[in-house]
Amino acid sequence: MNRNTGDIRNLFSKLTARRGLNAAKIFGSYHHSKLAGKSFHRGMPISISFEPTTSCNLRCPECPSGLRSFTRETGMLDPDFFKQTIDELYKDILYLTFYFQGEQFLHPKFAEMVKYAAEKKIYTATSTNAHFLNDETSKEIVESGLDRLIISIDGTTQETYEQYRIGGSLEKVLAGAGNVVKWKRHLKSKTPHLIFQFLVVRHNEHQVDELNELAKEIGVDEIAFKTAQVYGYEQGNDLIPLNEKYSRYKKNGNGTWSIKNKLLNHCWKMWHSCVITWDGKIVPCCFDKDASHVMGSLQQKSFSEIWNSKPYQNFRQSLLKSRSEIEICKNCTEGTKVWT
Repeated sequence: MNRNTGDIRNLFSKLTARRGLNAAKIFGSYHHSKLAGKSFHRGMPISISFEPTTSCNLRCPECPSGLRSFTRETGMLDPDFFKQTIDELYKDILYLTFYFQGEQFLHPKFAEMVKYAAEKKIYTATSTNAHFLNDETSKEIVESGLDRLIISIDGTTQETYEQYRIGGSLEKVLAGAGNVVKWKRHLKSKTPHLIFQFLVVRHNEHQVDELNELAKEIGVDEIAFKTAQVYGYEQGNDLIPLNEKYSRYKKNGNGTWSIKNKLLNHCWKMWHSCVITWDGKIVPCCFDKDASHVMGSLQQKSFSEIWNSKPYQNFRQSLLKSRSEIEICKNCTEGTKVWT
């Protein structure tokens, strides 16, 4: 069986009648809103993202965690708070991503939280720089029931890799991936579905073809190429690749640069998903890295109260009216992953 097909089957194995009905409500209300130009919303989210921590060991130049540039407070997710929130949501949500900012494996209880969600039959996924996937942690994460593990590998040589992953070691990344593959085989586990994700920038685009062999050698299930989000792209940036296939920006006739994607006045994410920060704030999208659009706090209200609140409905309505006026939408990545 094709490994990607196996991953898709695994995802749909989590579907229940209630989750299916909830998804139908969300899908219907989203398309109703698009056609009517007025926000209408029914159902709970299909997927959520939880932020285990804002801490990170690397210094990537286009990342708030790496730049240590947050204006919001930093910290780690309380496992008891996480479990309490999952208890409220698990009957409706299908997909849970453990990621927003930071490196997830810095959280000492990360595997414990994954296991709790997995026991609720939720599809779980995370992304990592793989520097903490030692033998013990790799065994623990395979046993936790994590369904998908994305490993960021932005170069096939140390010289190239460290230009973006500042402070990182490619040797540790490859060893970590190897540890996960080893324990999957030893425990006869089909999960986590292991993905090498390559953020294509100018200094590494010549190594795109080399990633296939590297992934095959280690036993990775899938590779994916992702376009880079660049701040201050309007006058050009040395990170923007020359191959337009791997760039989310285009050069204009006057020498300036603009984003390729058209900002249409709707967004599926605003209807089916959201992000919960480590301290319980709900923000509408993973592009709101500094949590500037807080819809509410789970320390004060229940999830359903916030999800169906007037401020949230007003925010959805603002997207339908003029998405281009919302700052977090201006550099949106929707549709900018080049999967292989």
